[in-house]
Amino acid sequence: MKYFKKLVGERIYLSPRSLEDIELFTKWLNDMEVTDYTGRTHLLMSLDGERKYLESRNLETEPAFSIVTLENDKMIGSISIENINMQNRTGVLGLFIGDEEYRNNGYGTEAIRLILDYAFNYLNLNSIKLDLISCNERALNCYKKCGFKEYGRWRKSKFVNGKYYDTISMDILAEEFTESYIKNKNIK
Repeated sequence: MKYFKKLVGERIYLSPRSLEDIELFTKWLNDMEVTDYTGRTHLLMSLDGERKYLESRNLETEPAFSIVTLENDKMIGSISIENINMQNRTGVLGLFIGDEEYRNNGYGTEAIRLILDYAFNYLNLNSIKLDLISCNERALNCYKKCGFKEYGRWRKSKFVNGKYYDTISMDILAEEFTESYIKNKNIK
């Protein structure tokens, strides 16, 4: 089995990232439909660069998952909590749905809810933040639906396709996250 059902939801599960998926991640990280919205289109990602990145990650201290469909075990994206600070109990959310067939269908929302449940109820984090580019309205709506609140803007800080966009900073606190989304929990 290539993927492992660490966190199971309604339509997807989160599996620890695997080096076997380097080619697909590299493809997605060179897809302008993915990178324009992350403000990373100016970067080039090679197979070697992606391999080094994945090998440098410590999954024990910064959980990084592949988003996989329950229906057919298809990997469709990635989600992680990075820059974890255990003293302050904070982390930064990273997410993208790389497979275009699965974008704008609620898979990102489900993945966020699963990883927030894990971050708050298993890792004992208190605050998760993220930054997004202001033209990414789909992501903004998704984050709001998951309970994130805007706390600041860095005006005209991202240059994409000849225009400047604001960086929106959002966060969510453990006390604001009250639902349970992980279906394979043993202790309820």
